[in-house]
Amino acid sequence: MRTIRWSEAAGGRIHILDQTRLPLEVSELEIATHQELIDAIKILAIRGAPALGVAGALGVALIARNADRAGWDQSLRQSAIEELRSARPTAVNLAWGVDQVRPLLENGAQVVLAAALELADADAAANHAMGRIGADFLSELLPNRSLRLLTHCNTGALATTEWGTALGVVRELHERGQVTEVFADETRPLLQGSRLTAWELSMAKIPYRILPDGAAASALFGGLIDAVLIGADRIASNGDSANKIGSLAVAVAAKEAGVPFFVVAPESTVDRSLSDGSGIEIEFRSDSEVTHFAGIAVAPLGSRTYNPAFDVTPARYITAVITDKKVYRVSEGESL
Repeated sequence: MRTIRWSEAAGGRIHILDQTRLPLEVSELEIATHQELIDAIKILAIRGAPALGVAGALGVALIARNADRAGWDQSLRQSAIEELRSARPTAVNLAWGVDQVRPLLENGAQVVLAAALELADADAAANHAMGRIGADFLSELLPNRSLRLLTHCNTGALATTEWGTALGVVRELHERGQVTEVFADETRPLLQGSRLTAWELSMAKIPYRILPDGAAASALFGGLIDAVLIGADRIASNGDSANKIGSLAVAVAAKEAGVPFFVVAPESTVDRSLSDGSGIEIEFRSDSEVTHFAGIAVAPLGSRTYNPAFDVTPARYITAVITDKKVYRVSEGESL
């Protein structure tokens, strides 16, 4: 399954699987302009750090195509690219994807597109590599048993080009016959765990249970979980990792319960310009995501909220960071 793809229809279009409609409807959005792509990113029709990296690169190709047709000057092109690059500030991959192909603009739109498509294929390969490296590491750390795994938010094919990051490790372990069950946190307030992760697990025929976010600590202390696997949107060089809000609470509970906690993300998610997580900008989202559900108010009108999209888990709570290149034992002080 490809979450995002390019077609030459009508001079060039980006097609994305609309994640706002899952699990009840599987449909695509056809993106014709960079503003449509930005809107899709902001409403989370496409999300997940690796997928956003590919979206950024393809978005530059789309801007280049449209600029050539409309005769935009250089300032208009760069303004559109900057707007796309900053659409979601916490996820480093979006800016990374833009920056990978932006220097090629002077060579023409077709060269930019070719590079963006190569980046998409490289992301798919990186996901499969993470799956193998992560599965090998967990098999070595927790040998001779089938595993009960906890995950938070969505880290599968929907968050990438294909296969997945943390859920890619789960898929690889499942193919090896080493997964008993996956516990998927519902992931408040937008329910990426219950809407998206559970859908992917169901499609892959991997046994799973959905649990309220508030039940994760109970499951960990109750001895129901052998390991926790999450993704990341930005990782500092010391291993501090930003991921969907609620990840930090799971990490602290896992540490106290003596359960290993892993972050799985491609090398492109590592921001080595940051020495630690204090420099990671946290995106805050609208009150309505908390006060309303499916357009229906579930809180008193006018309620104010605290609605960060992400939190940062310090490296001391992370057993290891698993990338497409290697395993970093950050809790032991190994840097990335």
